[in-house]
Amino acid sequence: MQSSEKRKAVVYQVFTRLFGNTNSTNKPWGTIEENGVGKFADFTDEALTEIKDLGVTHIWYTGVPHHAVIRDYTEYGISNDDPDVVKGRAGSPYAVKDYYNVNPDLALDPANRLQEFKDLVERSHRAGLNVLIDIVPNHVARHYKGLNNPEGVSDFGAQDDTTLVYHVNNNFYYLPGERFRVPQWEGGYLPLGGEKIDPADGKFEEYPAKWTGNGSRLAQPNFNDWYETVKVNYGVRPDGTKDFAELPQDYAQKDHAEHHEFWKDKKIPDSWIKFKDIALYWLDFGVDGFRFDMAEMVPVEFWSYMNSSIKMKNPDAFLLAEVYNPSLYREYIHKGKMDYLYDKVELYDSIKHIMKGYGWTDHIPVVQKGMADIEHHMLHFLENHDEQRIASPDFAGNAELAKPAMVVSATISTSPTMIYFGQEVGEPGAENAGFGHPTRTSIFDYIGVPHHQRWVNDKKFDGGQLSDQEKNLRDFYKRLLNFTIQSDALMGDYEEIHFYNKAHTENYDHRVLAYVRWGADEKLVIVSNWEKDKTYALELKIPEEIVQKWNLKDGTYTMTEQLYNEVQVEMKVEGEVGKIDLNLEPLESLILRLK
Repeated sequence: MQSSEKRKAVVYQVFTRLFGNTNSTNKPWGTIEENGVGKFADFTDEALTEIKDLGVTHIWYTGVPHHAVIRDYTEYGISNDDPDVVKGRAGSPYAVKDYYNVNPDLALDPANRLQEFKDLVERSHRAGLNVLIDIVPNHVARHYKGLNNPEGVSDFGAQDDTTLVYHVNNNFYYLPGERFRVPQWEGGYLPLGGEKIDPADGKFEEYPAKWTGNGSRLAQPNFNDWYETVKVNYGVRPDGTKDFAELPQDYAQKDHAEHHEFWKDKKIPDSWIKFKDIALYWLDFGVDGFRFDMAEMVPVEFWSYMNSSIKMKNPDAFLLAEVYNPSLYREYIHKGKMDYLYDKVELYDSIKHIMKGYGWTDHIPVVQKGMADIEHHMLHFLENHDEQRIASPDFAGNAELAKPAMVVSATISTSPTMIYFGQEVGEPGAENAGFGHPTRTSIFDYIGVPHHQRWVNDKKFDGGQLSDQEKNLRDFYKRLLNFTIQSDALMGDYEEIHFYNKAHTENYDHRVLAYVRWGADEKLVIVSNWEKDKTYALELKIPEEIVQKWNLKDGTYTMTEQLYNEVQVEMKVEGEVGKIDLNLEPLESLILRLK
């Protein structure tokens, strides 16, 4: 598929509170004073330049909107949050308590926190980076309290009729006559690890009780429910029927302007308007796009309304959504007007199995074929804040195993690539942070990120404390990502040559993967070895169909490897079949370019 975009996008997801923290105490359940916290100001011009130079086009600052935290900011007019309905000490970034402000933990001066974030947005733009932040439309913190709402904007739930389970313009669902009760803690868990501070008393005042964020209708949600959040009502009745207009099927083929026009004369539920206003507020602030949390839990019609409003204001806004049900992908892309969805259930899961040693590369071309009509919209990643770190023993146990996976993830389609801060230096996520569990870098606690801190190097951002292996890994990511954002072929056509080579090439098997990419200015053969202890000596073949599409005649062609530019190989075309003699070292990938 030829994309309208000229070059690939690369998203750098950074957990904002962790990025600049140089404290290495890492006490479980530690306070800010004990474990430290990163600030907006830590993203200096030098840091942002280094991120940009890694080959990044967009930076997703995770955890920016003001969410519930266990720290006393009452002197700034901020209400304290109750540990009984906050996960961790630093709080979940997905339990937002004020959408028109930012996390006070991240500011040098909490009273000036909004300006400090605006300064960061401006620094990011100067560095050539587009800025993304989270919007979490499915749920908000149990104690939502806006402090500087724009004129005419009321808090979520402030005008609800709480005597009703449901009303189309209520922001929440209610359990009239029932009080909220804190979950029964399980597995030895206690809020704050058992520390007794007011108001950690096993109670939280909420009357009447509201439905919980994941849809639980219990006044006392389960420990495994999203008990720290409440479900937002989008005009979907408790029986699942809808209290709003549904999009005609042909709107899957219409553009955002036509979607925007569709909603102009319709009755719009209040929650829709509130979230649309939030998005437009942040666009005015200078933000360039959003990552939408758990988008499939919110009706696709809302997304049509929301995203068409965003695109009318900024047609270039970057809209990325978390959707895990493949049967919904096309609906949320075409009807919901999403630019990109996570490609987790198909590509990520397949790659993870191969990295762990028991998956076959045969599955990857099958996934790509199934995604052919929407491949540009399926963002690729190997890590994010929800997933295990590659270097964790529970995943691959070795960051080097990401090399062939990363090459494939970043080059097999026209979709954007995303990496998670610390991935490029092999961060293993080994810390016992408190609420968070090792294998994932905690998003709930104040913690330091050791491998990443070695790159931060006391805020020089020069990698001065990295080992040689870590430096080489980061160099690999830098070479790969910069190649992807400059390549014409990666926004062009794709064809797998894997099964042809399995049938016709000696020594080629299900731990090797090969495919071709091409555009107007370059032709690429990409081949990767996923084995960590095996070298493949083989004569890779380019089938007749590709030779004809590339207009190659019988003869010898020189190809240059693009990651390190140290290898030149010859492709001999005989009888309309190309042949390339290769020696693939363990975990080696070659991106061979034919001009």
